Amino acid sequence: MTAPQWDIVIIGAGIHGAGLAQAAAAAGYQTLLLEQYAEPAQGTSSKSSKLIHGGLRYLESGEFALVRECLHERKLLLKNAPHLVKMNAFHIPVYSDTSRSVWKIRLGLGLYSLFSWQRFHQLPRSKWSLLDGLNQQYLQTVFSYYDAQTDDALLTRAVLASAQSLGAELRYRNRVVSAAPTADGMCLHCDDDGQAIEITARLVFNASGPWVAEVHRRLLQHSDSTSNFDVSLVQGAHIVLPTAVKHAYYLEAPQDKRAVFVLPWQDQTLVGTTETEFSGDPAEVAPRPEEIDYLLAVYRHYFSSRQQQPFEREDVVSSFAGLRVLPAGDGAAFGKSRDTIFVADNERAPRVVSILGGKLTAYRATAEKLVERVRHYLPKRQPQADTRELRLPRLE
Repeated sequence: MTAPQWDIVIIGAGIHGAGLAQAAAAAGYQTLLLEQYAEPAQGTSSKSSKLIHGGLRYLESGEFALVRECLHERKLLLKNAPHLVKMNAFHIPVYSDTSRSVWKIRLGLGLYSLFSWQRFHQLPRSKWSLLDGLNQQYLQTVFSYYDAQTDDALLTRAVLASAQSLGAELRYRNRVVSAAPTADGMCLHCDDDGQAIEITARLVFNASGPWVAEVHRRLLQHSDSTSNFDVSLVQGAHIVLPTAVKHAYYLEAPQDKRAVFVLPWQDQTLVGTTETEFSGDPAEVAPRPEEIDYLLAVYRHYFSSRQQQPFEREDVVSSFAGLRVLPAGDGAAFGKSRDTIFVADNERAPRVVSILGGKLTAYRATAEKLVERVRHYLPKRQPQADTRELRLPRLE
């Protein structure tokens, strides 16, 4: 019997697929990554809020472990990719009608600082005039804390380059059409840029982002596995405005009290994000007019004095939207956990493991945990590197 061609095949070249390719190759496994598009990071991994952060608001829902993990990963990225990840001061203005009190925000920032070893402070009133024309009517105080920003698409490509340097192979324009279980793994039937090919693997990681449920069903359509799941796709829109703010802001949307960021981005201003239920083809996701209006309203509410005429829809330089993959079920998207979920076709001897959700910041830790979890199902290999120590390359 012929052994599988690959130990691990990964579907999807977003940040989680890139992290899995790096982790699997670093652990010594024969690793192949397949991507349906001609380039990586064509979905959500190029359409995020560009933040490397712990998720301050997740403290409110008690997700302390997730926040702690993300802040640890932020520290590693600052060490291993200083050319891609930069710290910045973020400001939280508190007004008389802000839904969270001053003491509650101070408590949250105290916990955040404890986890990250980065102190926060209250900005003196004498410096409020430096805050990009921030609306000061009914302003009570301004907190300042530290988080990091990145170019999400460039970070994904750097992780993939690291994986390739460890021996992982990447194939673009390659779509998995169907699959069937074999005695020791899976046989994937693929469309490789118009050519039908077969690829065999001991284990398949499905990291296809908003396509994850569809690909999971495709992989198991000829299997007797009962593993199946549904997801909620939640659209997060962003807009880019001309003229850059100098500082980063964590704001409360006046319309619904959600968190919205206003950030300096490539000499312009990035505003996001929304949370809108999405149905349809993930390849066709785009900001809706009402989302653009929502984000413009948030910006105008806080920065109406920055220009003589408030920004309108025609002033938006560009806009984009990504899709969050959340477990299906009742409840508002804003309140659902952002922790990563692994779904295996068979817990005792998995051939397919699908990855739902997860955070850009925690991609490395997510990959490390999953590779460790499946290690005893795979042949023993000689590890090549520890991803905690791997410096990400500087791409041209």
